[in-house]
Amino acid sequence: MVREGLLKEEVSVPEAIVRVLEETGIDMVFGMPGGNTLLIFDALYDHRSAIRTVLVRHESLASVMAEVYGRLTGKPGVAIGQGAFMLANAFLGTLEARLGCSPMLLLADLSDNSPFSHHAPYQAGTGEYGTWDARQSFAGVTKLTMVAQEPVQAVQSTQLAIKHALAGERGPVALLYHSTSLKGIVGPESRPSLYPTQSYLSSSRPLIADETAIEAAAQALAKARQPVIIAGNGVRISQAYKELQTLAELIGAPVTTTASGKGVFPETHELAVGVFGNFGLPLANAIVREADVVLVVGSKLSPSDTINENPRLLNPKRQIMIQTDIEPKNASWTFPCEHVIIGDASVTLSQLTETIRNSGGLSHETLRLGREKIAEGRREYGYFNPPEFGSNEVPILPQRIIAELHKAVSADTFITCDAGENRLFMTHYFQTKRAGTFIQPASIGGMGYAIPAALAVKLIDPNRQVVAVCSDGGFVMSMNGLVTAYEERIPIVTVVLNNRALGWVKHGQKGRTIASEFADIDHAAIARAIGCRGVRIEEPGQLRGALSEALTSNEPTVLDVVTSLKPSYEDVMSPLAKPLWESLEEKK
Repeated sequence: MVREGLLKEEVSVPEAIVRVLEETGIDMVFGMPGGNTLLIFDALYDHRSAIRTVLVRHESLASVMAEVYGRLTGKPGVAIGQGAFMLANAFLGTLEARLGCSPMLLLADLSDNSPFSHHAPYQAGTGEYGTWDARQSFAGVTKLTMVAQEPVQAVQSTQLAIKHALAGERGPVALLYHSTSLKGIVGPESRPSLYPTQSYLSSSRPLIADETAIEAAAQALAKARQPVIIAGNGVRISQAYKELQTLAELIGAPVTTTASGKGVFPETHELAVGVFGNFGLPLANAIVREADVVLVVGSKLSPSDTINENPRLLNPKRQIMIQTDIEPKNASWTFPCEHVIIGDASVTLSQLTETIRNSGGLSHETLRLGREKIAEGRREYGYFNPPEFGSNEVPILPQRIIAELHKAVSADTFITCDAGENRLFMTHYFQTKRAGTFIQPASIGGMGYAIPAALAVKLIDPNRQVVAVCSDGGFVMSMNGLVTAYEERIPIVTVVLNNRALGWVKHGQKGRTIASEFADIDHAAIARAIGCRGVRIEEPGQLRGALSEALTSNEPTVLDVVTSLKPSYEDVMSPLAKPLWESLEEKK
């Protein structure tokens, strides 16, 4: 076989880097020009038909947009900017990608002043005397950090950064370019030789899991009296929505999700029981507690999922645990598991389905009893139907806002959430209608996520309605995203639950209130000043019409909803979590 080279003519290094991105199928990048990355932006100018360069007003937005792009498309999301300010500002999305396993590239420079980097520095991150160490700083929060010193190395490192972002358990990779690497020329005669990017990437379907492990797990599921499937964010990373639903329907198992996995299974499905854990639904926690066989797919089982490993929820002493994950280190990590399956979620779920099907599957009577159990549980514990959904209280209850939002959006509408109490309320009360239509920052849990996340979703799929739900605290942290929405013509809808406080903080202070209350800010007026639509909502009856107009306006719109502070995180906290939480409060 004769393998062609990457280049047929000599080009600048930045040009070669951009060709690598284009060759990989990356069709947009997010960032702010600065330092030596200006050379890469200059190369992007000639590739505008293939790669959209989205200017943000703060690097934190670039990082979140890149993280969401990576999580939803499976291609590395690219955040690009000057090294020092990517370090200072871009770690919100980076940490979410690191803990949530989203493929992502941070392309930055060392801000070196070659050939004067070893003298009195300015901005330099080379790690020499008097400078800051960019490699060490980025390495603490990424899957891998690379530094390119030479021209060919810059191009090949870009290819390898993409490889490492996608290989195994995905994550963010930082690539820091020295100025000497970006100012060079590369071509067909370069040494080391340059090859097409696909030569470095795996193009085959993920390897099948061990058949013996699949067979043993399939037998355990087939014999289970009350199985349950716990689905995490790994299902989303693998895009295994169909495979998850097929297996659940085959064995009649209820499906619950982790908070970060919310949205991987439609909560309108007859087998859905909602999110479990600290702030999960009573139904979901009851189903998990009563299960005899637990299949965990694409979740590391964090303390908030397991309610700090409360044995009354999950307990390997009384439950058979099956865990499947693409990273061997993640399986049998929180709990010992009888059955461990290593592989991509879509593949392992398909293998389990095929094996159970070939063995004859489950009887109709078994499946009927399983569905009746879920229906009984919904009647006993309730299921997305609290009485507050119909409340006419003023200020407006969060539950009423969420109920009206659920009525207003189509099954395909994408919802992005922020951090704080508003996210707990959305996790607990908003019922997803279709798989793959909901994300939140449940890995790192940072405020200021919803708006840039919504921008990224809308750019990925311009024909889809996208709604960002945030608090007044999170809105102010990321309202510069509205400038990007206006300038780039990205018509997202932002719903602000404006209760004039950091709700979770204020409620947790138990009357000793400090640094958790806000002035009465009209966020709709801020939106209008930027050039977007802005509507202030003070009465419950205004919600339906305002949501309908916003979703059809084709303009970036902010709905500033004056929201009651009466509901608290404690209202949606599982009773299993309260004894520990109360003991922690007593120690303060």
